[in-house]
Amino acid sequence: MAGLFPVFINLENKRCLVVGGGKVAERKVENLLEYPVLIDLISPQVTAKLHNWAKNNRVNWISRSFQPTDIQDAFLVFVATDDQQINREVARLCQKEGILVNAVDDPAFCDFYVPSILRRNSLVLAISTEGKSPAYAKRLRQQMEETITDAHGKFVDLLGEQREVVKETVPDIRVRQAIFEAMAGLDVLDLIAEGRDEEIKERFKACMSLWQE
Repeated sequence: MAGLFPVFINLENKRCLVVGGGKVAERKVENLLEYPVLIDLISPQVTAKLHNWAKNNRVNWISRSFQPTDIQDAFLVFVATDDQQINREVARLCQKEGILVNAVDDPAFCDFYVPSILRRNSLVLAISTEGKSPAYAKRLRQQMEETITDAHGKFVDLLGEQREVVKETVPDIRVRQAIFEAMAGLDVLDLIAEGRDEEIKERFKACMSLWQE
């Protein structure tokens, strides 16, 4: 889609609204439950899993039909009823108020898409087909799971730790960048997988010697 700008958004403590109570809405809620967000669910009826989440206070279920005032204070909205007319009307209301909205299976009424996510600690890879084929995005993600291992995620965390050390000790920005690039190019995934921490530390120290030179 023209104008699509891929970003990661911090949802911490944001109010997220899901309109609908079927299996599709259930999947959207399940995705949101992975993050520290406030979830309001609006639907007269919901699936057993949604009901259980509401019972355990993981979701605030409002057992009625959608009302226009429901979008007030929402950061983003998923609308997933079985009535496309209702979905589009909710989407129009959100767009009028400047609220991010995703009308499921209706790309023309989506401000954002939810990619298929592969997470390894702080390393997050997102695959999107712009709503054209979530199934294919999922298949690609499953293929990548075999290539991107836990060691990749641990490496990213180590790079983050070393980045702070470099920022505190190396004043020259150009030298910092050279060190960052050298560290990112280290071939240490096998060492990480095998838990050879001392050897990994030595590799990082060698990169830091760029500053000393």
